[in-house]
Amino acid sequence: MSCRSRLAGVVVTVAVAGLTARGAWTALRSRPPGGAQRWDRVNHRAETVTLLEGPAYALGAACALVLAPGVSPRLKTAAVLATLGGGLFGAVDDLHESGKSKGLRGHLGELAQGRVTTGGLKVLGIGGTGLLAAALATPPRGPGSAQPQAGAGGLVDLLVNGAVIAGSANLVNLFDLRPGRALKVVLLTAPLAGRSPAGRLVSVACGTAAGLLRPDLAEQSMLGDTGANAAGALLGTAAVAGLGRRGRVLTLLALAGLTLASERVSFTKVIARTPVLREFDALGRRPPEHSRRPPEPPQ
Repeated sequence: MSCRSRLAGVVVTVAVAGLTARGAWTALRSRPPGGAQRWDRVNHRAETVTLLEGPAYALGAACALVLAPGVSPRLKTAAVLATLGGGLFGAVDDLHESGKSKGLRGHLGELAQGRVTTGGLKVLGIGGTGLLAAALATPPRGPGSAQPQAGAGGLVDLLVNGAVIAGSANLVNLFDLRPGRALKVVLLTAPLAGRSPAGRLVSVACGTAAGLLRPDLAEQSMLGDTGANAAGALLGTAAVAGLGRRGRVLTLLALAGLTLASERVSFTKVIARTPVLREFDALGRRPPEHSRRPPEPPQ
């Protein structure tokens, strides 16, 4: 197959994902579940934005995954499960947030003390759906093998893969602190898109992100935990499907390192101090001093 044909296949997958995301966004905006006010939040400019972008990402990506060519039914099921699982438990935290603790360490601390907050429920839920998705997406034992490796080695693989999916969901969520930032992080994986099964999953993740980037940058909407967790879980599933054992272990170590670093270092401050990252982060976003609010009338 020619390079042009491979590129055309990727473009089609990305386009379909973008269209399903926009379709989900339009449908949710016209009939918000539970009413529009349930999804409204006030952002850092004291302006009202909607969290409906998150469900639009999860549903749009899930639909695009079902339609994606070149992906086995088993891997499709894994990817849809991880995406919708991340979205569902993220929505629980978005809509019914309880507990004062923040970050993974805080949520785990609450659970250790017997308090199940929505953040703790999200950790448990995404961890559980991540394991189920990993059981479906784990590569076979070797060439020609139809079954994953059994025994202790298979259990370790399953735990590593489940942790990669859950850790990816958490990491993307850590970047959802400024308009467009989390979606840009997803789009940075675009070079990994391709015609392989894992590449198709990346194509869907990026196409869905591209379809929703405009309202996010315009500060009309935000991903919230719903969309960020869904996007990260989908990329984690792609990593599990496309990497060998060593690659998955290294990915898990990198995820763990970044998560631990986030407990001590502000990613926002690091980005602000790094010129290249700062410019990329601000690309397409309104300057800080600009606001949609009309000026106050003179006294």
